[in-house]
Amino acid sequence: MAEEEEQVVATELLVPEEVYLTSGVHIGTQYKSKDMKRFIYKVRQDGLYVLDVSKTDERIKVVAKFLAGYNPQRVLVASARQYGQRPAREFSKAIGAPAFAGRFVPGTLTNPINPSFMEPDVLVVTDPAADRQALNEALNLGIPIIALCDTNNETRSVDAVIPTNNKGRRSLACIYWLLAREVLLARGDIKSPDDFRMTIDDFEAKY
Repeated sequence: MAEEEEQVVATELLVPEEVYLTSGVHIGTQYKSKDMKRFIYKVRQDGLYVLDVSKTDERIKVVAKFLAGYNPQRVLVASARQYGQRPAREFSKAIGAPAFAGRFVPGTLTNPINPSFMEPDVLVVTDPAADRQALNEALNLGIPIIALCDTNNETRSVDAVIPTNNKGRRSLACIYWLLAREVLLARGDIKSPDDFRMTIDDFEAKY
C-alpha cells in the first residue's frame, strides 16, 4: 500500500523526480533553520541537509496559481545572486514581468524620486538573505513575498516559500523554468506543458 501511494505521488509531480535530483534542487546546506525544518527530508553523511522535492513541487503549483492571478506587469522578480540572475530574467520575460537582476537599488520600491521606482503588487526573490533590501522594501509596502528558500534560510518575512537549493546554477534554472511554465499554464497562455518551448538550459546561467 505504501509503495502504491508513493507511485501515485510520483506520477503527480510536475516533472519526473529525476529532473529535480539531477538539477540538484534537493541539495541543501550544512545548516538548517527552524523555519525550514518541515521541508527537510533527511541529512546526508557529509552533513548536508536534503530537501523533500515533493514539497518543492507542491509549492511550485501553489505559487504558480497565485502569480497567475496578478497582472504580470505588477509582479517584480529580484535576484542578487549571480547564478539566479539569468533564471530570474528568463522567468520574468516568459511571464511578462519586470526583473531586477543584480544589486537592488535602495529606494526602488519606497522612493518615488528614484529613477528605478516601481510599485509592484507582489515580489519574487531568489534568496531572502541575498535579496534582503528588496524584501525589506516589500515588507514596508505590505505586499506578498514569494521566496526560493534553502535549508538555512529564515522565512519569517516570507508569505510563500519554495524550498530549493537557491545557490546552484542548475537548480535555480530548473525552478524558474518550471515556475514560468506553470504560471503560463495557470493563465491559459499555453494549453499543455509541451507548448512551453523553453528548456532548463535556456534558463541556466552561463558563467
